Amino acid sequence: MGDQLAPTSRHAFEHEGRVVYEWDQTLEEVNVYVSVPPGVRAGALDVSIKPSDVSIGIKGNPPYLAHDLSFPVKTEESFWTLASSELHVQLQKRERGKSWPCVFVGHGELDALAAQKEKQRLMKERFQMEHPGFDFSGAEFNGEAPDAATFMDGVPHK
Repeated sequence: MGDQLAPTSRHAFEHEGRVVYEWDQTLEEVNVYVSVPPGVRAGALDVSIKPSDVSIGIKGNPPYLAHDLSFPVKTEESFWTLASSELHVQLQKRERGKSWPCVFVGHGELDALAAQKEKQRLMKERFQMEHPGFDFSGAEFNGEAPDAATFMDGVPHK
């Protein structure tokens, strides 16, 4: 049941008609996917994950991406992997349940409809986590969905 609420598609950030990276999110993490040139191995990559920024590149070259994150992350629980010429950076959200409108500051926030769909999906994921015996995948919201971080773990968040 929980898999039915997982992201079903990725958001693409494009620049000059070219996809720079794709991303998705869950209650606890933001995932960034970057295509790397064929033949590039993990040891050649230079990936730095800090609480408020990420840098991605190939060692000895200027970074491909080096930007401030929309929200802070837990660096000790964030990591990256390389498989099939795709770099996957998994960023652990510092504020669980917070819906991110974009990964990096200034990188095209989701439009209002897409942002609302993300909030709804994250809220259903939260309901599923809190009530594992129920299936919320077909649930609908009457009006605007709140951010899933609100009252997460019984504690009010802003």
